Amino acid sequence: MPTHIPAMTRIPACLGRVAAVPLLAAALCLTPGLVRAEPYEYVIDPEHTAVAFSVRHLGFADVLGRFLEVAGSFTFDEEARTLSDVTAEIQAASVTSDHAARDDHLRKKDFLWVGEHPEIRFTGTGAEPTGERTGKVFGDLTIRGVTQPVVLDVTWNRSGRYPFGDKHYAIGISARTSIKRSDFGMTYALEGDMVGDEVDIVLEFEAIRQE
Repeated sequence: MPTHIPAMTRIPACLGRVAAVPLLAAALCLTPGLVRAEPYEYVIDPEHTAVAFSVRHLGFADVLGRFLEVAGSFTFDEEARTLSDVTAEIQAASVTSDHAARDDHLRKKDFLWVGEHPEIRFTGTGAEPTGERTGKVFGDLTIRGVTQPVVLDVTWNRSGRYPFGDKHYAIGISARTSIKRSDFGMTYALEGDMVGDEVDIVLEFEAIRQE
């Protein structure tokens, strides 16, 4: 069921997917003056999407990684401020940290266990505004078959038509969150702080309105 959001009172549950990403659509609801009182489906543009993470290694420095295969969609009415059908999926095997041996380990049971759990999923559950263009988006994140609640700090960057190409209508979103990998059953190398427990996640994406 769509969620009704009175203007400037609360935002919907988006991104994800990580994240992410549809979660991020929640930030749109924070801005006044948007046109067309009609709900549209928005689909994440994979060519303009990045899902990245960082985790501390031996206490020295953070290892940076990305997921290369991300999909997601949501339904949003800009004027009525209603959002529904928020979903996002990441192909766990698409993880890369630019180090082949480490990436292979990340795909195994110690970490993402992609053979048993090929997808990372996010489903939005709610949101609230924190400013004119910012908000918090709440949702359920599933990794390795374990589902935990997460909160994303979301910023709506811009919405409008592209000035070139097919001139599609797009929304640009940024989101940040942190999780503990141990909450999802990834406890390998926690002793001695060999690999940090806290994982910072960054999402940058555009979503295209389906017309």
